[in-house]
Amino acid sequence: MPTIIEITDFAMPELDAFARLTEAQLRSRQEAEQGIFIAESPKVIERALNAGYEPVSLLMERRHITGQAAGILARCGEIPVYTADEELLAALTGYPLTRGVLCAMRRPPLPEVETLCATARRVAVLEGIVDPTNVGAAFRSAAALNIDAVLVTPTCCDPLYRRAVRVSMGTVFQVPWTRIGSACAQWPQPGMERLRALGFKTAAMALSEQAVSIEDERLMAEEKLAIVLGTEGDGLSPRTIAACDYTVRIPMSHQVDSLNVAAASAVAFWQLRAR
Repeated sequence: MPTIIEITDFAMPELDAFARLTEAQLRSRQEAEQGIFIAESPKVIERALNAGYEPVSLLMERRHITGQAAGILARCGEIPVYTADEELLAALTGYPLTRGVLCAMRRPPLPEVETLCATARRVAVLEGIVDPTNVGAAFRSAAALNIDAVLVTPTCCDPLYRRAVRVSMGTVFQVPWTRIGSACAQWPQPGMERLRALGFKTAAMALSEQAVSIEDERLMAEEKLAIVLGTEGDGLSPRTIAACDYTVRIPMSHQVDSLNVAAASAVAFWQLRAR
């Protein structure tokens, strides 16, 4: 059974992961591949546990120990569970806890692109998307619309940031993902060559006079397609667009020129899904 610990001192070092460490510090708390992330809410934590992620400790409102977190506690072994009432926890973390439960979990090692994409037919590439809300929403669409894997470039927000995980509703644990390139110089090349070596054609979602409609039959006929989406505001870099096999636009009305990247990802994933 977990060890229940009543919080009496905000300065307890065991609470650093929940209260004082930045997302970057959590990621590199130990070894780069042995870092920690925070999963928020019982449903998200359950999806992480179902996917095999290892819990380190829990922070929760006292009432949830025998309430909505009881099932989670039964699955987590003898890890520490730090608890207090709602007001104290909000003062500790600096924000209200969604559903009153947080879990610090270990980061698993990321797979190689070639391993992740060996049997995939549709993958998404997220280039430089910095808003965790957009990353989380893209993962949720990827899960719902049967994208086989997600690749994130070196400048993209970490999919395991607390807000990205929460917005994804835990689907970040269900859709296989990894990073493509470990430095900015490795994207778009040689990243594009790696995708082509795996048999993928690449489709840049971008505004261009040379762009084909997302309804173009050639796109839907591709056996393996990587859908490349760019950062908020500026979109994909010119180098990335030039390196892709297709430039693709979503036809729009009422003089609207573009969609938020999260909305565009949902449209693209649905239209370009494998037939």
